[in-house]
Amino acid sequence: QVQLVESGGGSVQPGGSLRLSCAASGYTYSSICMGWFRQAPGKEREAVATIYIAYRPEDQRTYYVDSVKGRFTISPGNATNTVSLQMNSLKPADTAMYYCAADQFAFRLSAQYRYWGQGTQVTVS
Repeated sequence: QVQLVESGGGSVQPGGSLRLSCAASGYTYSSICMGWFRQAPGKEREAVATIYIAYRPEDQRTYYVDSVKGRFTISPGNATNTVSLQMNSLKPADTAMYYCAADQFAFRLSAQYRYWGQGTQVTVS
């Protein structure tokens, strides 16, 4: 059974930084795409950043929603099937519950992901 565990959320002032981490256990597929999605109250869930973690670094692909480009960076962790999201220059508009997702054939659409974490709250105020 695949389980995703997120960590790193919290409260920060505008302009501050946070780092989210996610680890997928029980994942046995040969390839993986991992992503961070967020959902604010009354809004739809949106993809923040996703990454296809390839065996060869040159095959790696990333996606960022326009509103976070230049501020957020998604990267593979040192351990297998882990991913981090470095969030800099945070804005109040970034306040949301952040969810980690993983699957084999997925990229930027939430419907493509079968495996989800429980979420971690990020509050910028």
